[in-house]
Amino acid sequence: MDWASIGNRFKAFFENLGTNYIDYILQIILFSCLFYYVFKILKDNKANKFIVIIVLFIVVTSVTFAFAQVDSGLIIIALLMTCLLVFTMFHTEIKRSLLDSNIKKNKNENLTVSGIELIIDETIRAVQNMSKKDIGALIVLSNENLPEGIIESGTVVNAQITSQMIEAIFYPKAPLHDGAMIIEGNKIFAAGCFLPLPQNENLPKDMGSRHRAALGVTSVASVTAIVVSEETGIISIAKNGVILKKYADAKDLKKALSEYYWTDLTAEGKL
Repeated sequence: MDWASIGNRFKAFFENLGTNYIDYILQIILFSCLFYYVFKILKDNKANKFIVIIVLFIVVTSVTFAFAQVDSGLIIIALLMTCLLVFTMFHTEIKRSLLDSNIKKNKNENLTVSGIELIIDETIRAVQNMSKKDIGALIVLSNENLPEGIIESGTVVNAQITSQMIEAIFYPKAPLHDGAMIIEGNKIFAAGCFLPLPQNENLPKDMGSRHRAALGVTSVASVTAIVVSEETGIISIAKNGVILKKYADAKDLKKALSEYYWTDLTAEGKL
C-alpha cells in the first residue's frame, strides 16, 4: 500500500465521521472504559509486563488498520479477545476489584490520630503476647468489603479494640477462639468467623488452617490478615493471596496496621 492509499483511507474515515459520529463517540467511550478497567486491574496487581504487551498490541493493531486493508471488525474481535484473556488470567483479582468498588462509606468518623496510634499499639501488644504464649489467632483488617457470608458465619461483637479484648477472644477455651476476628476501623466487628480456603492445591503441607484461611480471604477481598501460629507462635502477615511477611516483628505489624488505617481506610480525610 502506498502513501496515497493511506491518505485516501484517512480521508474516507473523516468523511464518514461526519455522518456516523455518534457511533464513533460511543465506541470511543466503550473502549476507553474497557481499557481503563483492564489497565487498572493489571496495575493494581503489578502486572507491568502485561501492560507493556497490551500497549504494544494496541499500537500494532492501530498501525495495521492504518497501513493495511484490514476489516475494523477483526480488530474489535482481537481487542475483545485480549480483554477476555486478561479476565481469564486475573479473574481472582477482578473479583477483588469488584468487591472494592462496592465498599460502603466508612462509619468510623470518630477516628483521631491519637486514637489510631492507641489502637495500633493495643493490637501489636495483643499479637505479641499471644505469640509468646503460642496462642493461635487470625485477625482480618476489613474496610466493610468482606462477603456477607463471612460475617454471618461468626458473632457480631462490636467492641472496642484493646489488647485484653483481643486476647480474651482468642483464649484457647473461649467459644470464638477457633474463628477469625474481623476488625473494621476502631471496632472489633465480629469474631469466630469462618473464612474461605484457597483453591491452590500446591500450598505447603505444613501450612496450618489459619494460614490457609488467611490466604483464602485475602484472595477474594482487599484485606490484610495477621496470623499467629498455635504450634510455633510465629506471626505472619498475608495480603493479596500471599504471605507478605513471615516471622513478623513489631515493626512489621506497625507498618501493616498503619497502611490499613492511613491508606485502606483513608483516615486522613476524616481527621
